[in-house]
Amino acid sequence: MPGRTIPRMLTIHHLGRSQSERILWLCEELGIPYTLVRHQRDATTMLSPPALKALHPLGAAPVIEDDGLVLAESAAIVDYLIARHGQGRLRLAPEHPDFSHYLYWFHFANGNLQPVMGRLMMVSRAGLPADHPVQQAVQGRLDRVLALVEARLGEAEHLAGAEFTAADIMSVFSLSTMRLFQPVDLASYPNIRAWLQRMGARPAYQHAMAKGDPDLVPMLG
Repeated sequence: MPGRTIPRMLTIHHLGRSQSERILWLCEELGIPYTLVRHQRDATTMLSPPALKALHPLGAAPVIEDDGLVLAESAAIVDYLIARHGQGRLRLAPEHPDFSHYLYWFHFANGNLQPVMGRLMMVSRAGLPADHPVQQAVQGRLDRVLALVEARLGEAEHLAGAEFTAADIMSVFSLSTMRLFQPVDLASYPNIRAWLQRMGARPAYQHAMAKGDPDLVPMLG
């Protein structure tokens, strides 16, 4: 129709085997239409390609484009999409009894879980002996973080409580795909493994992974 404004579709720039899988999963859960642009890591360095740096100075994924806006940082993108396109779904309102749990576990992913996985990866690549103080300190921190997640999932079906929320979406990557870069044995954490299986059974997760990383078998146990 003359004069009608056609809204621009959200574009998700997805780097294979990266935190940007969170954004695909979120959009699939919320039914947000998007255009997917897939980027591949350098085969030698495993780093992101120059095309991502052309979008954002840090050259990392995820990055979204939405009606002229360019936004990076997975947690910021998740918050933005829920508020702008998701009508507040998959987050808990302040009056919800589990609101504080939602806030804690949403930010726990990038505040504790993902950073300690990254530190362990760097330390492991340095080839330090198992009894080196730095190696022991980082491993000890990861053990405490995993124990906390395990305990939480022993008392609640999801990280925020009874409801599936964006807090779950934020943490799955660190305990699944991230283990391709830094192996972590979850045999001693049955609650985490059961939760990963439940998350992996969600149709929206399966659709997101099939679109973003079709050659990857998710590490859900």
